[in-house]
Amino acid sequence: MSLTMRNYASYFTYKEYESDVDSGVVRFRYELGHLGKKYEFTEVLSFPSPPHGRNVRPEDTTLHAILDSLHIILGISYWKLTCPRDIRVLSQQLNEKQATFWNTVYTKGLGEFFYKNSIDFRGLVQFPFIRRTIDTPVSKITTDRSLVLLGSGKDSIVSAELLKKAGKIFSLFSMNPRLVHTETAGLIGKPLYTIHRAIDPKLFELNRKQGMYNGHIPITAITSLVGVLAAHLYDFRYVISSNEQSANFGNVDYRGSQINHQWSKSYEFETLFGDFVREFITGDIGYFSLLRSFTELHIVKLFASYSQYFDVFSSCNKNFKISQTDQPARWCGICPKCAFVFLLLAVFLPKEKVVSIFHKNLFADEKLISTYKALLGLEGIKPFECVGTPQESLYAFSRVVEEGRYNDDVVVREFLPDIVSLTKDKTISSGKLFGLSGENHIPPEFAQVVQNL
Repeated sequence: MSLTMRNYASYFTYKEYESDVDSGVVRFRYELGHLGKKYEFTEVLSFPSPPHGRNVRPEDTTLHAILDSLHIILGISYWKLTCPRDIRVLSQQLNEKQATFWNTVYTKGLGEFFYKNSIDFRGLVQFPFIRRTIDTPVSKITTDRSLVLLGSGKDSIVSAELLKKAGKIFSLFSMNPRLVHTETAGLIGKPLYTIHRAIDPKLFELNRKQGMYNGHIPITAITSLVGVLAAHLYDFRYVISSNEQSANFGNVDYRGSQINHQWSKSYEFETLFGDFVREFITGDIGYFSLLRSFTELHIVKLFASYSQYFDVFSSCNKNFKISQTDQPARWCGICPKCAFVFLLLAVFLPKEKVVSIFHKNLFADEKLISTYKALLGLEGIKPFECVGTPQESLYAFSRVVEEGRYNDDVVVREFLPDIVSLTKDKTISSGKLFGLSGENHIPPEFAQVVQNL
């Protein structure tokens, strides 16, 4: 390679991080080289109430193991600007199993990003490693408390209510909480722990620059690992997510792989991440999804009995855009997520209540017909949103049609002639949609929480 070509080669470096947990600040530093230019980034995690005690000693190996891993996962936002093959890790030395884990998280977690940007991802992500064994650090947490990841939507609310009913001791956790999180936590009646993530502003500038890539990242992978950090700092035994069975269903095949918008909510990720935490961070913090055995339909059926949350919760992702500074409406009423949640709630709640939650009858909006066709699997691909399977949507639509409350609305009228035959052709079983799948990582002491539902 010539000197000129070498100067212009793209690379990405995980430089170092600086932690001052007593003051509640960790700074992660990165460097991107591209077309002869060098871009430096600093991402900051901060804790509003800094912890004190045995977990923040300088020799706290578990804390360092968590921060090492956070340095890698937080860097995904900056690496994807140009997706360079040359990856350099200065803050730590990965072994082969760790490198393989991060290769998988980047490759599958960025699947939608690769698809939408027409990037050939095969063999692209190759973290460097050395051949060595790593002793698993142990944090020796003595409590049995759990930390529930609070997304302010129906799923985490159902988890919290089930845990309360079972008498479990738990608190809530949100990264970059908004009003919807604090209001939801207030109704749940449990303490809310928070960590703030500040992305380097230069990232947003470069996202708008020609020649730089932009797109979806596996945010649940980030939230889960930040949740493990909070669990260690504040002495929690478990980090509990609320990811459902339906998240395993992908969107489209691309270059020989299934692309799944919700990959970091899938059972595959839950398994890989849980194993990674046990082997390379600590055996004393467990990560699992309480709702893994449930479909979206089943979760909404349970949620429909918690009326105290109807005016507060929001599952619309427009509430959670990182670059957003204003407080949006709880429901945009136009995205696939809103359309899907409206459809499922329409099965279990009176029409007036559903319309009052969204401040709009989404079935009366003809612009959403194509969105519902995609949700039903009749047109295009499953939307790149956190929505359920086409089978769930078909079942819900058939129930809506049977009950007849929306049959005069334009969206439902569109599907009236075909919905009965469609559901028969798909042989949709309510038993499967409302039964419990056997795939989960729920510890034995939590098994009774989700039994007989």
